Amino acid sequence: MASEIHMPGPVCLIENTKGQLVANEEALKTLSAITQPVVVVAIVGLYRTGKSYLMNKLAGQKKGFSLGSTVQSHTKGIWMWCVPHPKKPDHTLVLLDTEGLGDVEKGDNQNDSWIFALAILLSSTFVYNSMGTINQQAMDQLHYVTELTDRIRANSSPGNSSKVEDSADFVSFFPAFVWTLRDFSLELEVNGQPISADEYLEHSLKLKPGNDQKIKNFNEPRLCIRKFFPEKKCFIFDRPAHRKYLAHLEQLKEEDLNPEFKEQVAEFYSYILSHSSAKTLSGGITVNGPRLKSLVVTYVSAISSGDLPCMENAVLALAQIENLAAVKKAIAHYDQQMGQKVELPTETLQELLDLHRASEREAVEVFMKNSFKDVDQKFQKELWAQLEAKRDDFCQKNLKASSDYCMALLQDIFGPLEEDVKQGTFSKPGGYHLFIQKKQELKNKYYQAPGKGIQAEEMLKKYLESKEDVADTLLQTDQSLTEKEKEIEVERIKAESAEAANKRLEEMQKKNEQMMEQKEKSYQEHVRQLTEKMEKDRAQLLAEQEKTIGLKLQEQERLLKEGFRNESQKLHKEIQDLQRRTSSGSSCIIL
Repeated sequence: MASEIHMPGPVCLIENTKGQLVANEEALKTLSAITQPVVVVAIVGLYRTGKSYLMNKLAGQKKGFSLGSTVQSHTKGIWMWCVPHPKKPDHTLVLLDTEGLGDVEKGDNQNDSWIFALAILLSSTFVYNSMGTINQQAMDQLHYVTELTDRIRANSSPGNSSKVEDSADFVSFFPAFVWTLRDFSLELEVNGQPISADEYLEHSLKLKPGNDQKIKNFNEPRLCIRKFFPEKKCFIFDRPAHRKYLAHLEQLKEEDLNPEFKEQVAEFYSYILSHSSAKTLSGGITVNGPRLKSLVVTYVSAISSGDLPCMENAVLALAQIENLAAVKKAIAHYDQQMGQKVELPTETLQELLDLHRASEREAVEVFMKNSFKDVDQKFQKELWAQLEAKRDDFCQKNLKASSDYCMALLQDIFGPLEEDVKQGTFSKPGGYHLFIQKKQELKNKYYQAPGKGIQAEEMLKKYLESKEDVADTLLQTDQSLTEKEKEIEVERIKAESAEAANKRLEEMQKKNEQMMEQKEKSYQEHVRQLTEKMEKDRAQLLAEQEKTIGLKLQEQERLLKEGFRNESQKLHKEIQDLQRRTSSGSSCIIL
């Protein structure tokens, strides 16, 4: 969003009406206007746990997201507030405040699960807000994590089931995880030793040995958090003020707040703004407003149609939109460059082809910059076809411009000669040679005229051929010439005509060779540019996969240390599979 554009307050992004989720058109228009990368911070948690207060702080405001002051849930659906990022120039901070989970008036756990899943899919930092300590009750309330593989598909391959067990497909896409604990009253220590909030979270996520159902229920949410969210952070908050003031928290002055609470909020604020990254997609694609809008529309549409949101489908749908736009941008750039550089007619075909190649190369660069995941190079081939058509169209226009100019020039130069013929100036003894002399003088004048273009010879030849009967009549009626002289002149004219025909054929062959050479150079340039992009994309993908592998190896090591060999082996298989995919991935150019 441009710095001068400011949202005075939040708007509903995804409406939740009678259990139906619908994207709000006005909010989508707001996203469409944001050209900068977006840092998306979403917060979820039980209703009436103070989520909105933290989001207002991130927005730099005391008011905005509805805080509410009763036991009823105020926020419905997902609300959005876009503000200039306080610490990252040229970035927009998109804050998503979600409907409170577990609202007794709603009585719809499935609806809560979709809100939870959408917050994860759309954010780059995911904040889970809860009250008190991380105990079993808190873990039971976080059952939505265990349902993620039932709610989200990583890809749409026919060979994969809708429930994807391999968390590697999710880790590369999922946001950073932040757990905020409100009204925390315990001492941060384990076995009498002080620990940090992060260490408290890691300690709370430890698994219990055993195979009975109770232990499985205990381990499952913890294991899911550990596998899906390798990057985790924890913040604790004291009660912000005396209980009687909590209903009017947004109206309290800073000096009325608990000093420890203010310090904890400041730490949270600083961390989120400093460490939250721009939202990215697989392959390092940075998300801006229009791309976030596309994700919202795709995911909500899938849910509304009874399908599961698919990350791969969302990215491909986005790629379809952006690649089509990239083709249009590339063609517009080509048209602009050619419009500025080309003056028709050009003196030679090569001059036009050189200008085309330079503009074509820039157009392809524009396409490469704005496109991604162009499966089978479908859109690049479309661009190439359009550029070829543009080139051919310029060649035709060049021919016509040259032909029209040369015809007008010939009429202007040879007009007086035609008038003299009509007046009988050359219908006398010796008139034929006088006519030939005059015609040669005018031909020389025509040759000296600039700006004729590539049709200069062709149009002169056609013009002179159209006047051959005039010259033949003057030759045959010139009484000063003998029959032998006339025969010699006829042979000379034939030889001259044959020489001109050969020259014309050579010119045509030269033009064809130039066109073929230009096509080959264009093809090689396309391949070079595509190869560079594919190598860059592959390097980015490898870096992402290596990061995922590194995080999983760390988790595997922790599981081994804790004595959970079976879980460690399962994770080891995931790592091996990811390594195989990493090593077997190859780039293939099929232009």
